[in-house]
Amino acid sequence: MNSRVRREALERIVGEGDRNCIWELRMNTNAFANLCELLQVQGGLTEDGHVSLPKQVATFLIILAHHKKNRSLQVRFCRSGETVSKYFNKVLKAVIRIQSILFAKATPVKEDCGDPTWRRFNVELIRCCGCLGALDGTYIEVTFPESEKARYRTRKGKICTNVLGVCNQEMGFVYVLSGWEGSASDSRILRDAITRRNSLKIPHGNYYLVDAGYTNGSGFLAPYRGTRYHVREWAQGARAPRNYQEYFNRVHSSARNIIERCFGLLKKRWSILRSPSFYPLKTQSQIIIACCLLQNFIRKSMEMDPEEEGSILDEFMPDGDEEQDGMIDVVENTNEWTNWRDNIAIEMYEEWCASRME
Repeated sequence: MNSRVRREALERIVGEGDRNCIWELRMNTNAFANLCELLQVQGGLTEDGHVSLPKQVATFLIILAHHKKNRSLQVRFCRSGETVSKYFNKVLKAVIRIQSILFAKATPVKEDCGDPTWRRFNVELIRCCGCLGALDGTYIEVTFPESEKARYRTRKGKICTNVLGVCNQEMGFVYVLSGWEGSASDSRILRDAITRRNSLKIPHGNYYLVDAGYTNGSGFLAPYRGTRYHVREWAQGARAPRNYQEYFNRVHSSARNIIERCFGLLKKRWSILRSPSFYPLKTQSQIIIACCLLQNFIRKSMEMDPEEEGSILDEFMPDGDEEQDGMIDVVENTNEWTNWRDNIAIEMYEEWCASRME
């Protein structure tokens, strides 16, 4: 009886077409099959005669997508709580093991880039400096022991971890650092990210777009402070930019907004990131990273991302111990970098002014 119910539970998810599979697992049946194969071949996930590999993966994805409690999965798949927990952790470890495969690659903006906003940061205009994408921090609520809560309390009083996310121009997560206290500043977390063993790699001559909360320095291009910046400020029909600082901030904001979209899509897709979970501290951090990795997988495996398109759905780092030369390992402001930003901002502004006169 139980074995029949278990078979039917999985069949209802993956055997009735893509619609139900996308709703339950956040991916279509073909992507689900490819993920199972990837986790088996590259991630070392195995069957042990008790629970099939697809059921292991499906259970894991349902918990992430819908933040289902262990007892709910016990009823649905006719399994004990111990079994559900065991296979959840098995799949989680397998996903983390293939992070070097699932993390996206960052390459400088190309001259023939089709996006007019990103094209302004191409290597020809900026003279051998390549924009790799954008980075920022986001808060994700977590559960911590009472003795730890003060360190993880944000300015709004929530208990969160401050997660650093880095993405490329295609909204693929390149690097994720989870586990820092909610009270930690973004700039402090970034300094840790570029100096730790599995660090964020930024070759000299390349950079990421960052907001005004970070230092404008080698490897990190920030907007002008005290000047109109956010996309919504430019979308309210206000006056056009009056100088190169304002125009640069408008272009910068339009491009850097991609990391905000990444975070928004991530939290929309995986319900487990929208409210605190009750796993051990290390597991909570790994869950956040796994969600980022799976988002990369879904966007690469499916022609249309239904979550991004708003169709039928609701609203730690790359491996490698090798030493690499020529990487940025310090966050500091320099006159050279400040002058460089002024030069490219002026060039952008003059080019824009000339185009308006044509």
